[in-house]
Amino acid sequence: MLLRASLWTSAFRPFCALGAAYGVALMTLWLVARTGWAALPYGAQPGPLWHGHEMLFGFAAAIICATVLTALPGWAGTPEVRGAPLAVLVALWLAGRAAFWARGALPPSVAIAVGSALYVALLAVVAPQLARVANRYYLLLLVVLVGMLAGEALFLTGRERSGFMLALYSVVLLFALKGGVFTPVFTGNYLRTTGRGGQARFLLPLEYLAVGAIVALAAVELAGAPRPWRGAVALAAFTLHAVRLARWQGWKTLGAPLLWTMHVGYAWMVVAFLLLALGDLGSVAAEHAWLHAFTVGALGSMMLGLMTRMSLRHTGRPLVAPPAMVAAYLLVQASALLRMGAVGAAAGESWIIFAGIAWIAAFAIFLACFGAILVSPSLPRRLVSPLALDSRPPGRDGAD
Repeated sequence: MLLRASLWTSAFRPFCALGAAYGVALMTLWLVARTGWAALPYGAQPGPLWHGHEMLFGFAAAIICATVLTALPGWAGTPEVRGAPLAVLVALWLAGRAAFWARGALPPSVAIAVGSALYVALLAVVAPQLARVANRYYLLLLVVLVGMLAGEALFLTGRERSGFMLALYSVVLLFALKGGVFTPVFTGNYLRTTGRGGQARFLLPLEYLAVGAIVALAAVELAGAPRPWRGAVALAAFTLHAVRLARWQGWKTLGAPLLWTMHVGYAWMVVAFLLLALGDLGSVAAEHAWLHAFTVGALGSMMLGLMTRMSLRHTGRPLVAPPAMVAAYLLVQASALLRMGAVGAAAGESWIIFAGIAWIAAFAIFLACFGAILVSPSLPRRLVSPLALDSRPPGRDGAD
């Protein structure tokens, strides 16, 4: 499968396939370990740290590569990464996974170098391209990649929590940047086509404040500031992003699963900010639930939606989610609710197990629907209903 030439024509193909498969495998292994059916080779690494690291630097990083490298050519006009350079990036991702699993048998310097190599290579590829792009907004992607690189290096040098949190906030920032553009633009296209309105105008002060709140939240977290400070910033982030989300009119997209899953994903991030604020005000349950609201609810919903969109649009198919994928979107919601309920209601291990099973089923459905498509040649472009394809929105310099 990996030798098929069509697999290397665009980044979404190998990275979506590997990311989804790894997400299924990781959650399966995590459930196996939690239920005591088998021991995993954590070494001196606590199980939750191992799980968190690989879900972030393994699963999420693969989908980030897929989304960013596929979107930039259309939105920013950069050259597409394909062929041998793409194969090198995939090899570095695979090497990073192997090095982390075998880090107990490797010299620390080797584990750090191999684990960080993907982000170094991404910066080497993307930075020169973005330096020539007129819209300086795209340079924030470099901040995200530097954060991921530094987070991995910190984690692998023994500062696990600092490294994980730095990388997590980098992903939150990317989520807000990309979700905050894709979601309103795609929604606006849909609303215009269906005669139900248009895209909400971008309010630059609101955009800057929303992004700045995430940067400030990361700063107070990593600086070890008093909890009330973090709570205040988290509450500001909640308010700003809730206003941002409300302006996109997501309630008008209930008939379009590819859109409502993106709105719901963004809503989960808004909920995560609120839970973080409540946790700093004294709610122990909220303090532990915010992480899963983002990683399971927000990332799971948005990533499944974007992977479906890329797999359809960039292989010449109409942008209509298969019924099975709608079920997958709902399974992710169930997974997030169960995982948060396990914390909030102190409901015990069974809720966590069912949450993991729902997650596995959601991404297994994606692989069943799109695995063969990802490794096969694209279909010829053909005329389809205008509801099925995104058009380039007026006044924007990109398409998906």
